[in-house]
Amino acid sequence: MMEVKKNPKKDLNRNSGMYFIAGLAMVLALTYVALEWKTFYGETYERTAMIVDDELIEDVELVHIEPPKPPTPPAAPEIIEVVEDEVEVEESIIDTTESDEEKEVAEVKDIETADIEEDVDVPFILVEDAPVFPGCENESDKKACFNKMMNKHIRKNFRYPEIAQEMDIQGKVYMHFVIQKDGSIGNVQIARSPDKTLGAEATRIITKLPDMKPGRQRGNPVRVPFSIPITFKLQ
Repeated sequence: MMEVKKNPKKDLNRNSGMYFIAGLAMVLALTYVALEWKTFYGETYERTAMIVDDELIEDVELVHIEPPKPPTPPAAPEIIEVVEDEVEVEESIIDTTESDEEKEVAEVKDIETADIEEDVDVPFILVEDAPVFPGCENESDKKACFNKMMNKHIRKNFRYPEIAQEMDIQGKVYMHFVIQKDGSIGNVQIARSPDKTLGAEATRIITKLPDMKPGRQRGNPVRVPFSIPITFKLQ
């Protein structure tokens, strides 16, 4: 077995002690410098802070603001003039309410009374004498004859509007009118209608109604309002 030979110049443990001492000295030197640097920085920071605080302290002088004075009221007039009222007021004379024995008192029979006609509307079902449709003069039940002749008039004059037929519009139109005191037809109105074309046709039918014998209440002619539905239905 061969023996390993060592070179005394290449021995790594020969100067280990010297390296250890040099490293220890370097660490101590760095530690000292670090401690000294921290103390110096801290002192510098504290001095700067104190200087800044001293500069911020100032004496502020207080200023007092007086409130505005109220406005001066207007001066009163020195001389007050009194103006006399030159308008003369006539005194009203009140007649006495005492009766005079020398005056003649009119008797009640000598006073004429005038009948005042009240312009009121009486519904068709409540009027004493219903309006008479032409052709119903000799009928005993004139109200039933009126309704019958109304339906006959509607069927005779009924025309379905072409526009409503093309657009498939149908429904009931509720008409309202008044039989005046002279028997004429007035105040024709559309109470409700599904379409304006149907309403216009229903209005045309009602306006073609003939003059009638007016309705009467207590023997006096009165206005009689009447409502009727007109049905528009496509087959």
